[in-house]
Amino acid sequence: MSDSRHVTDVVVVGAGPVGLFAIFECGMVRLKCHVVDALDAIGGQCTALYPEKPIYDIPGHPRIDAADLVRALGEQAAPFAPVYHLGQTVDRLDRQDDGAWRVTTSKGVEIVAKAVLIAAGVGAFGPNRPPLPDIERYEGDAVQYYVKRREDFRGKRVVIAGGGDSAVDWALSLVDVAARIMVVHRRPKFRAAPDSEAKLMALADSKRLDLVIPYQLDSLEGDGKSLRAVIVATLDGEKRRLEADTLLPFFGLAMELGPIAHWGLDLERSLITVDPATCATNLPAVFAVGDIVSYPGKLKLILCGFSEAAMAARAIYPLVHPDTPLHFEYSTTSGVPGAAR
Repeated sequence: MSDSRHVTDVVVVGAGPVGLFAIFECGMVRLKCHVVDALDAIGGQCTALYPEKPIYDIPGHPRIDAADLVRALGEQAAPFAPVYHLGQTVDRLDRQDDGAWRVTTSKGVEIVAKAVLIAAGVGAFGPNRPPLPDIERYEGDAVQYYVKRREDFRGKRVVIAGGGDSAVDWALSLVDVAARIMVVHRRPKFRAAPDSEAKLMALADSKRLDLVIPYQLDSLEGDGKSLRAVIVATLDGEKRRLEADTLLPFFGLAMELGPIAHWGLDLERSLITVDPATCATNLPAVFAVGDIVSYPGKLKLILCGFSEAAMAARAIYPLVHPDTPLHFEYSTTSGVPGAAR
């Protein structure tokens, strides 16, 4: 078989935390997985958006950084030898005559599987870019939409633009690292958690950071690679020059289902409707878990996605092994089965 054609039990679409745990749960019932994700690394938003931010509602972990959670989930899935196809999307989903699904990725990889498990989080996502002239010339260094390492900003003059949780949280996080933090927002009121906003105001009162209010981004000053200053303006056109090395614009994410929207799935407000007992979709042998699904009482929490992954794996098992009954066992009894066949 060529490197571009594969046969497996389950194709997992999405390698975020819920997708990674789905690999583990499938492995516990002896199902082999291939995994497709648009990002170049596993972890989904935890890796791309906030690897160093703590998560507080993972059972057994009073606090765990997102990157550490991804690392642990990857180690947990590793005994089952998942095959990752990263940096590519699932472009086609075709039902074969034998009932199996043929998944075709954007890089031409074909995977035939008895079942498909969609764990695509919010779908494809990217930053909402501010409409600044030539901003793309500065992206990747002087202009960054995600913070991966706080240390990258040590000693730098940082302009943070936005009024939501991301802008406020990163201002609080980087204030002890950066040489100077300037927060630009078009109104005095922020759309962040009240406690976080109170901390931001206290830091501003103590002159540990600057609130540049009410201003909006106007233009960038630099050589097309290195940034010298960020120009901001009021609604009346009054401009102000902020000397800066880095601009962090936090204006939310542009999210879309991408090709998933055209697979014939029942959708509700761009979410996939599933049976909450099995996480089955309207398509035969296609399941969905995590933030991308909708059902009465659904909570968009990682821990709920973990539970959905366990239910889906057990619902998939009889589709792959119809002649072998599955006897439920706790992991304390079964241990971790050997690597996937």
